[in-house]
Amino acid sequence: MARIDRWLTAMMGKGASDLHLASGRPPLVRLHGELETLEKRVVDEAELTAVIDELAGPEAARRFHRSGDHDLAYALPGVARFRCNLFRREHGCGAVFRIIPEKILSLEQLRCPPALSALADLRQGLVLVTGPTGSGKSTTMAAVLDAINTKHVRHIITIEDPIEFVHPRKKSVYSQREIHRHAAGFGTALRAAMREDPDVVLVGEMRDRETIGLALTAAEMGVLVFGTLHTNSAAKTIDRVVDAFPEDEQEQARASLAESLAAVVAQLLLRRADGKGRVAVHEILLRCPALGNLIREGNTAMLANVIQSGRKEGMQTMDDALLAEIQAGRLAAEEAYPVASDKKRFEALLPPEART
Repeated sequence: MARIDRWLTAMMGKGASDLHLASGRPPLVRLHGELETLEKRVVDEAELTAVIDELAGPEAARRFHRSGDHDLAYALPGVARFRCNLFRREHGCGAVFRIIPEKILSLEQLRCPPALSALADLRQGLVLVTGPTGSGKSTTMAAVLDAINTKHVRHIITIEDPIEFVHPRKKSVYSQREIHRHAAGFGTALRAAMREDPDVVLVGEMRDRETIGLALTAAEMGVLVFGTLHTNSAAKTIDRVVDAFPEDEQEQARASLAESLAAVVAQLLLRRADGKGRVAVHEILLRCPALGNLIREGNTAMLANVIQSGRKEGMQTMDDALLAEIQAGRLAAEEAYPVASDKKRFEALLPPEART
């Protein structure tokens, strides 16, 4: 039994989502969005270094000690997989583990809007699932890919750092590739994927101009491409994609995005009103006749109107989604207010002591 296993087992026992280790302080876990102490004993630098070296293995440990950070996946057989980030900080080593459930939950089990189920039937285009770190983007994308796997015969290539959800064999054929193990980088792997007869490609993170450009090209060539960005709205997502390119290339980037964008799903993960877990809230933008012209013109300020006019097709703004969760009793107004765009719309729902 590896030394890390007892902390991970204790984390699982509490129902936490993340384990935080850092030399000079006790282990912490994130439970329902809040950090709390797992045990009072302080972890010293020698112990944490030994834990890191043991779980990483010789090659990854050398890479970590050389570069100062490293991502990897770790499996606790029969329990769960964990995504781990190793890093150096001012006062020594640190590590954060996030649970990756062994069972992939369906879109229905995640209570995702019906519009997300329709994404599994797309044959081509770019689908961007966005949100801050820890908002459940990977879980949502895994559910969409599992829906494809259940319904369709496709060749699905995933490019991840590290591999998170391991997809079982159903109808589709999977090729899951991990950066540093199976490919040098996202750009290299995405170029190679286009020579591997893909129907669907998942790009774990669109980090730079090269990866974003290749994803756009793949979508224009008829592949269904899923990617993630750390943005919290459809408008900011489109601006982020275009801004990744030099100014003299942005007009062409807008044209490519206008042709290829199939959907933007912006996701937040907020504490439930009863304190028992968290609830996912989505802004959804789908391809429609007006979308391409707005992207070409750089008029992302009008996207809210497009979403409102597409409600029958399953589109929704983040504010509308937040309001629906409040009305259903799953979300407190105090939780929704800080992330809402139209603050005045939510002020009347706040308890008197929380109003400004």
